[in-house]
Amino acid sequence: ASPVASPGASPAASPGATPGATPGATPATAAEIGQQGIPHSTDTSKGTINLYSSWPLTGASEQIGGDSAESVRLAIELYGGAAGGFALTYSALDDGLAANNGAWDAAREAEVATQVLNDPDAVAYIGTYNSGAAAVSIPILNQAVPPMGMVSPANTAVGLTKSLEGVTEADEPGRYYPSGVRNYMRVVPTDDIQGGASAIWAYNVLGSRRAYVLHDNQIYGKGVAQVFRDVFEQLGGEILGFEAYQADAPDYQALMAGIADAGPDILYVGAIVNLNTSKVLQDMRTVMPVDQVAFLGPDGLINQAFVDGAGDAAEGAYLTFSGVTPQQLQGAGADWYTRMKERIGGREPDAYSVYAFEAAIVVLQAIDRVGAKDRAAILEAMMSTEGFQGLLGTWSFDENGDRDTVTVSLNVVQGGQITFQEFISA
Repeated sequence: ASPVASPGASPAASPGATPGATPGATPATAAEIGQQGIPHSTDTSKGTINLYSSWPLTGASEQIGGDSAESVRLAIELYGGAAGGFALTYSALDDGLAANNGAWDAAREAEVATQVLNDPDAVAYIGTYNSGAAAVSIPILNQAVPPMGMVSPANTAVGLTKSLEGVTEADEPGRYYPSGVRNYMRVVPTDDIQGGASAIWAYNVLGSRRAYVLHDNQIYGKGVAQVFRDVFEQLGGEILGFEAYQADAPDYQALMAGIADAGPDILYVGAIVNLNTSKVLQDMRTVMPVDQVAFLGPDGLINQAFVDGAGDAAEGAYLTFSGVTPQQLQGAGADWYTRMKERIGGREPDAYSVYAFEAAIVVLQAIDRVGAKDRAAILEAMMSTEGFQGLLGTWSFDENGDRDTVTVSLNVVQGGQITFQEFISA
């Protein structure tokens, strides 16, 4: 993939129109994506708008973050490097720490969000990947006057936008919005959908009755694990254990021996790839063979780094995703897939780069609609997105800033590749 810009680096996208772009019209290759009927202009006479994204770009997140940044670049290029009368630049900022396998860092995310907020030529924020990082940056952007709009291609923790008994904390989501104005949106379904769908599939389709649940003790991982636990129990299943694992442990042999003794038929792990989950799966398979105990994880693990890290132990692992893997896309999605593969050297694009493209289009269309460097108006335009024709279907933002339509897929690792199996009930 093309190199990702670091903080302070020259933007990756050059202003101006791409060859063949027609002033006053949406480029033909992008015409099927987004809200219909929004005029697009490649005029740049009003000046420059700087676009930024924030997510991890190194370690286990190198492909996840790099592909998403490349997908944003593709969206900008399809728009001719312009929107609303402004030339566009783009910088992909890194909220992760290379020394921690690329995992997101709270201090770093706060620094990135503040950097963008203080740029007078920035009008919106594309990020974050990790829900815990969003909990840091949403209030920073929200308490600004006016608040800056933020759209995430990957956050799924329920409490960022709504409350759910047994899953969210008492002051969620209110604590993220000190101004009282909602400034945050996401183009992915929330964990109450994915965690519940996972439990329904495990109980009704796989036939599991005894589950053990691990999580990484972060907002995302623990939240999706709690939903899986609650729905699995509601269906009549037995939860043999629910606990956090130590992400920096050298091995999990003792933990897995104890879990094996409990006799589960499925192990559910709510976690992200950066937190030693490949090692968790490796050590699980030393005492729990794939034909005896299933492994099921959420979309925080649906990336090649997790599979490669686990090696042979990854074979047969089940992974859910709020959507479909890129190679399953059709129509405009198939065109995006072809373009992305060419841009990243022919390998499979990361699943979340699909949503990064949609998040970028939300911002680009808001700039086109407003036609001014007005953060408040652009936030309003982003929040009012409706009838968005995306790569994964048509959707609108609800009053919470959440996507109002849902697709959840089940995938399995076969031959070292994440392979789509079926859509599952949400």
